[in-house]
Amino acid sequence: MPFRRVGRFAGALVWVSAAGGLAGCMVGPNFHTPAAPAVEGYTPTPLPARTASAGRGDARGGDISQRFAQGAPVEGRWWTLFGSPRLDAFEDEALKANADLASAQAALKQARELYLAQRAALFPTVELAANAVRAHNSETIAPLLANNAQSYGLYTAQFDIAYVPDVFGGVRRQIESTAAQADNQRFLTQAVYLTLTVNVANAVIQLASLDSQMDETLGVIEADRRTLEVTQRQQRIGEASTADVAAAQTTLEQARQLAPPLQRQIDQQRDLLATLLGRGPSLAPADRPRINDLSLPVELPVSLPSELVRQRPDVRAAEANLHAASAQVGVATAARLPSFLISAVPGGASTRIDTLFSNGNAFWSVGGGVAQTLFDAGALRHRQRAAEAAFDQSKAQYRSAVLTALQNTADVLQAIVDDAEALKHADAAATAAGRSLRLARNAFEYGQVGILPVLGAEAADRQARLTLSQARGARYADTVALFQALGGGWRDKA
Repeated sequence: MPFRRVGRFAGALVWVSAAGGLAGCMVGPNFHTPAAPAVEGYTPTPLPARTASAGRGDARGGDISQRFAQGAPVEGRWWTLFGSPRLDAFEDEALKANADLASAQAALKQARELYLAQRAALFPTVELAANAVRAHNSETIAPLLANNAQSYGLYTAQFDIAYVPDVFGGVRRQIESTAAQADNQRFLTQAVYLTLTVNVANAVIQLASLDSQMDETLGVIEADRRTLEVTQRQQRIGEASTADVAAAQTTLEQARQLAPPLQRQIDQQRDLLATLLGRGPSLAPADRPRINDLSLPVELPVSLPSELVRQRPDVRAAEANLHAASAQVGVATAARLPSFLISAVPGGASTRIDTLFSNGNAFWSVGGGVAQTLFDAGALRHRQRAAEAAFDQSKAQYRSAVLTALQNTADVLQAIVDDAEALKHADAAATAAGRSLRLARNAFEYGQVGILPVLGAEAADRQARLTLSQARGARYADTVALFQALGGGWRDKA
């Protein structure tokens, strides 16, 4: 048979067998996307249409009312809603330079390449083997060649073609599992992306809040210092006692004690921001936003629970793991069934390269085989049961991921409502404390009261101001947490 006909015959046999294998059955469960959670909301009672407001109407200060927009889409670049060009620039820098994100992206590329490598198992393998030999036989040995030459050059070339028909779908289930693992890594990469953007926003907001608290603390220290000076002057003219001076000195030093811990927190957050941006701590940005440079988003999206499970990358990663585990049940089941092999070896041998496949020098063989495990002490059966148990485990992990997502979102939504109410009262308390302090100081300067009422008013004012600054920062942090709980709009990037 001419070599060209042999090659066509072998190729046709392999491809027909491949088509037959691809059309065969697939053992194991077919994966279906889990049903959406059968709930319509997140909290036992409906959320209010709007949160409480501090009453100042100052969007730059964050003292505004926020609205819940049920079913509204989540902005992909949600941090731009805070209206800070510096925050936007930090986010862009982090997305380009952060090491954790770069690592996750490399892992995703690896997972995709492994999937493509696994997919190649659906096709035949073809190898080329070629040899060239120059030899001389002993005169006592019969010639090996048809022309009876004792010295000769022999050239041989052949193709080794092998194909394992996927009769029961074990190969396709393995490819399905590998594809699901690649999906899992894609969602994990999106989770790293979301975590990074959230951490950058939180670091900027925390720094802005701490800077505001430091400003308030320095203001309190300066006010206490002036109070001490006034008390010392009054002592010199006999209108204040030594005890009054000691009390004012104590209050000043107590206020000064508040600055170092705040500075430590500022330094730590500054170093964290530098690391998130891919910089060393010594290169931390100095031009960070102040709290009044940020705008609190007025309209907050609230995705439906059925949408939430499609938006959260951690839930989607759990779903991909469930898919991979489902396919592995099919892989383990197929391993217990017969396996088949088809092979073909077309080639040629000649003393001249130009006649390698002509003048009757071609050779070929086509074969097939089947193998079935008869005894393995139950190893394959137990592997199948292990795969089924892993599938059940993945089901439970997926349910846990969904419940955790619902809990996170419920917690954040309630925190937004509660912290807005807390800010309202903190603002009212700060206003009242400031008015009380002004009245006490005026009374002290006119000699109507001693120093103790002033010191008490200053302590109350200091605490009210710090509480107000913390409450403002909490509203920004709650808003960031909501975008994180809703998945951060990562689908806009996919």
